[in-house]
Amino acid sequence: QVQLVESGGGSVQPGKSLRLSCRVPGFSLEDHAIAWFRQSPGKERVAVSCYSLAGGNSFYHIHVEGRFLTSKDKDEKVVYLQMNSLELGDTGVYYCARLKYDRCYNYGAEHEFDYWGQGTQVTVGS
Repeated sequence: QVQLVESGGGSVQPGKSLRLSCRVPGFSLEDHAIAWFRQSPGKERVAVSCYSLAGGNSFYHIHVEGRFLTSKDKDEKVVYLQMNSLELGDTGVYYCARLKYDRCYNYGAEHEFDYWGQGTQVTVGS
């Protein structure tokens, strides 16, 4: 059964780090890319990263590039989003989602995703 589950959110000060986890049971990461989305207060949900095991690559939104990094565990059952140098603007609910494809095609478009996690809250503030 496919059910994406996020964890690792919390409250941190600016400049600190958090690592989010997305458990991905029920399918192979070889067959589907995984993206992370963020919905900040009062804003639309946007894709901040996409990870493709098949393509061997990751893509990042310009606002997080150089600060966020995606990876997987050795058993290929968890996708991580390492968030460094967190800023106030990183506050929001973070969702992981399964892309219909094994590569990060059109990953900014929500209709290209077939499964979503429930979201985890990240709050950056002093």
